[in-house]
Amino acid sequence: MADGFRITLGQLNPTVGDLKGNAALARHTWEAGRDAGADLVALPEMFITGYNAQDLVMRRAFQLDVAAHIEQLAADCADGPALAIGAPWVEGTKLYNAYLILKGGRIASQVLKHHLPNETVFDEVRIFDAGPLGGPYSVGNSRVGSPICEDAWHEDVTETLAETGAEFLLVPNGSPYYRDKFETRLNHMVARVVETELPLIYLNMVGGQDDQVFDGASFGLNPGGHLAVQLPVLEATVAHVDLERTPEGWRIVEGEKALHPDAWEQDYRVMVQSLRDYCRKTGFGKVLLGLSGGVDSAIVATVAVDALGAENVRCVMLPSEYTSKASLEDAEAVAKALGCRYDYVPISEGRAAITGTLAPLFEGHAPGLAEENIQSRLRGLLLMAMSNKFGEMLLTTGNKSEVAVGYATIYGDMAGGYNPIKDLYKTRVFETCRWRNTNHRDWMMGPAGEVITPRVIDKPPSAELREDQKDSDSLPDYPDLDAMLEILVDQAGSIEDCVAAGFERAVAKKVEHLIYISEYKRFQSAPGARLTKGAFWLDRRYPIVNRWRDPS
Repeated sequence: MADGFRITLGQLNPTVGDLKGNAALARHTWEAGRDAGADLVALPEMFITGYNAQDLVMRRAFQLDVAAHIEQLAADCADGPALAIGAPWVEGTKLYNAYLILKGGRIASQVLKHHLPNETVFDEVRIFDAGPLGGPYSVGNSRVGSPICEDAWHEDVTETLAETGAEFLLVPNGSPYYRDKFETRLNHMVARVVETELPLIYLNMVGGQDDQVFDGASFGLNPGGHLAVQLPVLEATVAHVDLERTPEGWRIVEGEKALHPDAWEQDYRVMVQSLRDYCRKTGFGKVLLGLSGGVDSAIVATVAVDALGAENVRCVMLPSEYTSKASLEDAEAVAKALGCRYDYVPISEGRAAITGTLAPLFEGHAPGLAEENIQSRLRGLLLMAMSNKFGEMLLTTGNKSEVAVGYATIYGDMAGGYNPIKDLYKTRVFETCRWRNTNHRDWMMGPAGEVITPRVIDKPPSAELREDQKDSDSLPDYPDLDAMLEILVDQAGSIEDCVAAGFERAVAKKVEHLIYISEYKRFQSAPGARLTKGAFWLDRRYPIVNRWRDPS
């Protein structure tokens, strides 16, 4: 019996619904493993379909197409190492989240996910049937246990695998990013290793899908919780991991241990990757955005250039009579520093025409919010016209603080196809700008150095829809607002929690009210990169019509 076992790990970026393309990725990875002498080539959870495919996997025609691609993949990879790949799989009248082991031209083994996640972005209880607790499968000279993603967070699955003869654990995952999630994963996997005394290889996919980004960061643990292998964050890679048999059983041979960047860098890279993949997977090659001279549009423009390259980003300044000279200068400075196209489209004539058209209807009513929002909606109209004309996707630029309390104009500055900073609070926007000005990485397509002039970061935020307007006229100062939003949104806390944190009850109740009455706006808003477990998309699902308020 051989004393070694090699696994080729495909930490890769599939596309939801692209069965042909995902199968090709699987074949290329299998060929790399074959050439490297692997015993097993492993791909992540639901790899053939991409993840999270949601209700798409419930379509019968889709299920049949998946089966046809799996059968062809088995035939193509018949002579060489076994191939393990995640797929939705039908058995009788039931649909499972499955991990299929292809050997000798057929499906030799299958693992069916037992614990179906039903929280945050996951809705698997509604979609899949739960599989039974099962045993390991045989590959070459070893018996492998593969708890699928959530199954490895529960001790009963791994305990059953250990008791039925598994010699090491290979965990396929479709685990999306949120800030500091790696430590949570690592702690759970260390617990499984300690309980079973088996080596464990955690394999995750990479890439963006709608609001979610899968961050890879695959790793291998030996008994005792010792980290033997650690793959890079947010990088597609094929890695060969070796195990050797010892008197105590299989052990992972020490291998690559990529350093993980801090949370600021990971958040920024997630925003870049999410936009890059959203454009690539939907077919958009270029984007445009309104560049106001403010901090939010400046960081979105920077993310866009880093994701797509300056030649694929159009920035448009759409000034009114309330646009300050500083904003005009700052917007142009950011566009020039980034090297992208900068267009200047004044809205004064269009605004005058619209105001004149509405004057007979508005006669007798004092000017107010409706007139202010005409500016924002006119900008949205013009930007969408450019989007239609030039085939460039419009980006929205509202940060999480604004999205939370509805400080945005629906059908105005909320118009667009994607929002890279949707889950980034305003206070983090400031710091992210400072971080990007002093940091550059080879995965960024934009220039190094100070691309966002400090004046953009330091000046008081303003929508500039009326004379001398400041955000603080309508909202608490952003450090206070963001702290309350962290409690009320991210932590699902109460008014009492806000009071205990030092905030006035009346102010906290106002913020809570703004959150609830803005639900209809968020329901119609563009998706954006998920950075936290409290993101406004699938993490938080509230009714639009809601009269309840915290009575405390």
